[in-house]
Amino acid sequence: MTHTPLAERMRPATLNDVVGQEHITGQGSMLRNAIEQGQIPSMILWGPPGVGKTTLANVITQTLKVPYFQLSAISSGVKEVREVIDQAKSLPGAVLFIDEIHRFNKSQQDALLGAVEKGIIRLIGATTENPSFEVNSALLSRCQVYVLKALEKEQLIRLMNDAIRKDEILKEKNITLKETEALINISGGDGRKLLNLLDLVVQTGQTVITDELVMKVAQQKIALYDKSGEQHYDVVSAFIKSMRGSDPNGAVYWLARMIEGGEDVKFIARRMLIFASEDIGNANPNALLLANSTFDAVSKIGYPESRIILSQCATYLASSAKSNASYEAIAKAQQAVQKHGDLPVPLHLRNAPTQLMKRMDYGKDYQYSHLGEGNFIDQEYLPDQLKNSPFYVPGNNARENEIRKFLKERWKNKYGY
Repeated sequence: MTHTPLAERMRPATLNDVVGQEHITGQGSMLRNAIEQGQIPSMILWGPPGVGKTTLANVITQTLKVPYFQLSAISSGVKEVREVIDQAKSLPGAVLFIDEIHRFNKSQQDALLGAVEKGIIRLIGATTENPSFEVNSALLSRCQVYVLKALEKEQLIRLMNDAIRKDEILKEKNITLKETEALINISGGDGRKLLNLLDLVVQTGQTVITDELVMKVAQQKIALYDKSGEQHYDVVSAFIKSMRGSDPNGAVYWLARMIEGGEDVKFIARRMLIFASEDIGNANPNALLLANSTFDAVSKIGYPESRIILSQCATYLASSAKSNASYEAIAKAQQAVQKHGDLPVPLHLRNAPTQLMKRMDYGKDYQYSHLGEGNFIDQEYLPDQLKNSPFYVPGNNARENEIRKFLKERWKNKYGY
């Protein structure tokens, strides 16, 4: 007999059974109120793997007791979408759930638009990707976006304890959760991954769960790559860390793993585009240009040829000088904003388009930098409370050492350059 995964055996049937996501499923929340009133909007459920997107769609339809259709964007196309819409025309209130809706192309999403507009179907789309980038604006504007969060430690422990206590198979085994750190760390907030790993550990016949036992089982049995989510973020993490560590060999290996696993070409390119600024930045400004060109190119070409373009970009980024100075700069600046609030703009930096503003000294004493020697005049650009705050500290690399020299010549010792 086929062994049903623990995560499937424990899939919640009601809103009260759902663990986590209280911000959208808790008492008084907008979504819960809509469900209880039987008037749900079309929606996009956005969040990482294993946080309950499919579960929530199932709970909604079971609660509403409405006709329910489910498609996967990996295996379905315009034909399947139109077939569902034709059936839904005679089934008022029908719900169509599309898993990984970000994988639908424009024509596939356009096929949904009319049916959603006319109320023929209520769409529930699930995605791990930012819908602002991956869902057509016309379709997105007709959907409510709900953000689901990775499960926290207490919620993951509750999931395991519920499974041990309630599951028909596990409750007969007298299982003791002696240690949970390995289970929680490996799952990364993914409830499905957590329960299925617990299931694998239990299948060894051991009833006392320890970190050592979990690590041994995980290394032996976890799938190499699962684009639906099981190790999706683990492999991406290894890819990013290989590039950050200046190892083009590691980078291209993990890239190959994603390609062979059928990973979305734009997902990979988008990660490299972020990396080019976060981990290279001004140490090599060309990295951002190449990463942007890569994203543009693979969006036009697709597989299999895109693998060459991705490889070129990944090996270039891995082999580039590194700096996270720009990343650190904006992080520090945002912390200052959060700490000090909306500090007033110094009068000499304010715009003065009206006579009243000029009389109030808006723009007074501002000095036009291009009139100074070397197109520079020493004046203050930060609010009084933040004077001399060095948000941007150039990294120690050839390009940013030049930037440091440039800034030091102008600002002397003001920012510690």
